[in-house]
Amino acid sequence: MSIKVQTHAFAGNPLLSKFPLSGHPLPPSAALEALNARIGLGNSHSYPSLSFKVLPFRNGRPLASSEAGSGDSPPIWHLGWVGLDDLRGILDNSGVQLSVDSLVYLNSSAEDDAVYWAIDVSAEVIELRSKTGLRFVELRTLMVATDWSDLQAMGNLAIAGHAKALLEWHNISRFCGHCGEKTVPMEAGRRKQCSNGSCKKRIYPRVDPVVIMLVIDRENDRALLAKRPMRLQRLYTCLSGFTEPGESLEEAVRRETWEETRVEVGEVVYHSSQPWPVGPSSIPCQLIVGFFAYAKSLEITVDKEELEGTMTSLWYSREDVRKALTFAKYKETQRTAAEKVEQICKGLEENRSFVSDFNVESADKNASIVFPGPFAIAHHLISSWAFSDKNVVNGVDCNSKQPISSMTNS
Repeated sequence: MSIKVQTHAFAGNPLLSKFPLSGHPLPPSAALEALNARIGLGNSHSYPSLSFKVLPFRNGRPLASSEAGSGDSPPIWHLGWVGLDDLRGILDNSGVQLSVDSLVYLNSSAEDDAVYWAIDVSAEVIELRSKTGLRFVELRTLMVATDWSDLQAMGNLAIAGHAKALLEWHNISRFCGHCGEKTVPMEAGRRKQCSNGSCKKRIYPRVDPVVIMLVIDRENDRALLAKRPMRLQRLYTCLSGFTEPGESLEEAVRRETWEETRVEVGEVVYHSSQPWPVGPSSIPCQLIVGFFAYAKSLEITVDKEELEGTMTSLWYSREDVRKALTFAKYKETQRTAAEKVEQICKGLEENRSFVSDFNVESADKNASIVFPGPFAIAHHLISSWAFSDKNVVNGVDCNSKQPISSMTNS
C-alpha cells in the first residue's frame, strides 16, 4: 500500500502558511501588547475583539480531545485550546499566577480574529478535571493517530509540533551560553536575550539539519535499506545523519553513507524536507532533508566502531520493496492509535505511555520487511522510488530524475 499525501507530517502549519508579511494581522509586538492588555498589564481598551487561545503542554505532551468519527471512521482528535480567561482561572485555582513571559506566541488569524499561544505547565500542579475529555497526549501518538488525508488534522499536528519545538527550545535556553546569566523572552517568545546588561546576547530558536537518503543502485534496480539496533525486527528504513559544520547537505549525504556502509555515492538529488519535533528534548526541532543518492560502489561494510550497536544494511530490489508496501496496513495502525487517543481522553489510559506506537509494525506476517509509516519522510522516499516507473505515486522519477514532487504543496 503506497500513500499519497498533500504534505509531510508536521509541515503545512496553517498558522505559519498564512503569513504575508505585508498584511499580517498581528506581529509579535502587537500580540504581546494585546496579551498584556488582556491580562491587565496595559491598556484594557486595546484589541477588544480579539480571542486569545492557548495550547497547554505538559512534559512535551499537548492538551487534546477526541470525538467519535462518522460511520465506520476512526475517532478524530483535536487540539485542546483553552481560552485565556479559562487558563487564568485554572492556574488561580492551583495557586499559580499567569505570567506573560510563560506564554509563547504561535501566530494570529484574521479569519477568526484570534491570537494563538502555547504554554508549558509541566512545573505546575493544575487540575483540568473540569475540562471533560481533555488530556495531555504524547505527540508521537497523535502523529500516528492522524489521518494523513485530512488536511485539518495534519494542520493541527503541525501546529502542535511547532508549539512543542518552541517550548522545548525555551526550556533548554534558560541561561546564556556566553556568560551564564539568565535569559529573558523577547518578541512574545520568538527569541530570547541575555539579561546581563553587558552581554545582551540574542538567542534564536534552534533547528538542527539532518539528511536522510535512499541510496539507489541504478544498474541493478535496487535500494539500500538499513535496520537500526534496538528497533523492531523487520523495520528497515533509509540511512540518515546530522550535518557537520562547514558541510553542504550533499556532502553530508555522501559522508554519512560512506561512514555507515562504506558505499560511495556520486550524484545526489533533492526530494523533499520535513520538520521533526519529536526527537530528544535536547534537540527541539530537526529539519530532515530527503535525497535520492546514486551509488558508485556496491559492497557494504558496516563500521562497528563508527556506529553504536550493530546496524544491518542490505540491498533490496524494487520488486521486494513493492511487495512490502503492498502488505502494509497503515490505515489499521492509524485507526488503532486514534482509538488509543480516544481512550486516553476518556481517562482510561492515563498512566500508560504509547510512545511505542511509533514503531508499530504496520504489516501482516507475510511481509519480510516493514517500512516507517506515512508520517515519516523515509516512507515517501521509499515508496516514490518503488513505484516511480509505474507512476503509482507522484514522486521524483529515479530513472529520468525529472522532478515531479512527491508532495503537493498547498
